[in-house]
Amino acid sequence: MQTWYPQIKPYARHDLAVDDIHTLYVDESGSPEGLPVVFIHGGPGSGCDAQSRCYFDPNLYHIVTFDQRGCGRSTPRANLENNTTWDLVADLERIREHLGIDKWVLFGGSWGSTLALAYAQTHPERVHGLIVRGIFLARPQDIHWFYQEGASRLFPDYWQDYRAPIPVEERHDMIAAYHKRLTGNDQIAQMHAAKAWSGWEGRMLGLCPSPQHVERFSEPQRALSIARIECHYFTNNSFLEPNQLIRDMHKIAHLPGIIIHGRYDMICPLDNAWELHQAWPNSELQVIREAGHAASEPGITDALVRATGEMARRLLDLPPEEA
Repeated sequence: MQTWYPQIKPYARHDLAVDDIHTLYVDESGSPEGLPVVFIHGGPGSGCDAQSRCYFDPNLYHIVTFDQRGCGRSTPRANLENNTTWDLVADLERIREHLGIDKWVLFGGSWGSTLALAYAQTHPERVHGLIVRGIFLARPQDIHWFYQEGASRLFPDYWQDYRAPIPVEERHDMIAAYHKRLTGNDQIAQMHAAKAWSGWEGRMLGLCPSPQHVERFSEPQRALSIARIECHYFTNNSFLEPNQLIRDMHKIAHLPGIIIHGRYDMICPLDNAWELHQAWPNSELQVIREAGHAASEPGITDALVRATGEMARRLLDLPPEEA
């Protein structure tokens, strides 16, 4: 069983202004001459941390991590203005150009897989390959499953806490009800809604409940950025046309891809990964037994670390023992 590489510090940090409102936190670590890879975090609304660099051999990879608009160390935090999928796709291209990278590997999980696919389909000539986990196709049925009805039937006790801030007469459309509170002027109601929204997600991350996940997702500022930005995106169908990511897979069908998905993922059910694999002839699908959605679950971590080694071996033409 593979585990993370040791934590390393970035050798460069950038505050990259991408418009008149947003400035992105970007850092570089690993080998400056290595195979470029960009870590695309989930949410939308989460952010990167020190662990984000640890899926990659720092001797082989030039590792780029960044916090998306409104997330983590990017400013202003939890801001929804000029914050769409296509703004984020453009941001990735700005980062690539700013760092002088010609082509890179995309590594993304959950919402990060959504954004990786959207970017690759827009700029296929800039992508060596993709490693994607916990696939989220952002279709209406995927959002309905987790935020309206589906997961609610399997976890009615957790669901009760999620729906508590919403009056009975508004529960027929939970996304709209949460959006009203998360974008309203009542800061107490906003934070109450944010903690309930993010707590529901935190409780559902792993196959087994993790107090660490719940605590991390309940931290007030993280909860606010996750809840506000996710709800903003999902209110707008993630700024995608119906089934757009599958429809446009022909644009990147030639690119190598490794898809990793937990068998018992309750946030993004396995059909997301299955349909992506069917539309992507050059992909490999790994279904991880005894795993849910979280990248930190041992089986998922093992598969991701092995995948980065395999991708480096393919692209750098290394013998197996060197990757």
